[in-house]
Amino acid sequence: MDISKQAAAQAEQQPIVKAFFHKPTNTFSYVVHDPATRQAAVIDSVIDFDIATGTLSYDSVDKILAYIETETLMVEWLLETHMHADHLSAATYLKGKVGGTTAIGKHITDIQGLYQETFGVNEAVLKEASHTFDRLWDEEEAFTLGSINAFTYYAPGHTPADIVYVIGDAAFVGDSLFMPDFGSARCDFPGGSAADMYDAVQRIYSMPGSTRLFMCHDYLPEVGRTEYRYETTVGEEKADNIHLREGVAKESFVKTREERDATLSLPLYMIPSLQVNIQAGKIPEIDGRPMLRWPINSVFSTYPKDEK
Repeated sequence: MDISKQAAAQAEQQPIVKAFFHKPTNTFSYVVHDPATRQAAVIDSVIDFDIATGTLSYDSVDKILAYIETETLMVEWLLETHMHADHLSAATYLKGKVGGTTAIGKHITDIQGLYQETFGVNEAVLKEASHTFDRLWDEEEAFTLGSINAFTYYAPGHTPADIVYVIGDAAFVGDSLFMPDFGSARCDFPGGSAADMYDAVQRIYSMPGSTRLFMCHDYLPEVGRTEYRYETTVGEEKADNIHLREGVAKESFVKTREERDATLSLPLYMIPSLQVNIQAGKIPEIDGRPMLRWPINSVFSTYPKDEK
């Protein structure tokens, strides 16, 4: 698939995009819908999790459900851009409430394999329909949201399983890019690659400059704006991204990104997030009770310690 041509062909189709910000994890979730058919997709949903007490709640995702009801939307897709290390996916919870097909890129199976032993997840469990995704996208695959044309494409770098969704003129880039004044996401998780991220971003940049880009996260830069943002364009990123603006050489980006990554501690929610997200948002159980594992002196202990 020539993604630049495909993006240009569907640039006149404009879905309605509603963003929901989850401040504890700096995550943006989206409800995207076709105004003609009211068919909708929910992208990168979040469960509230208090890590100190082990308490799960659904206040944030219930706001998404309220919006879906108010707008009389029919949920067609529950989409994940990647297996998040910083929040727990609410895909299974949403499916139980409003239906929809859970979907993620096919390379999620590579990540599931990486963490099966760490979390004691049986391979047979991951293959059960109730514990995995309904749809695993190929590296490039076309689909529709109501009457709006859409496609996915493989964008490894942050993890080896990231994908981008382009729905009409709107692209949901996951952690392939951040807002221009914050740059790019880390690439030091198992299977991640700064070189792969650079190449993935060049594919994003091949789309029309007016293509709307929606971030999975935003963080405030040390100097400058004081409000969180979630939307930019291909043209703005190419001109202003502090790490990946047009003209930055691949070798330069890789050096900068890898040096930065070497200083980063493990995300606060990574250990619980991975256990839930490798199972499409299903909460693991031990002896019939919701339960998360906390591995000791595992692969996670190799990261720098958070001094906070």
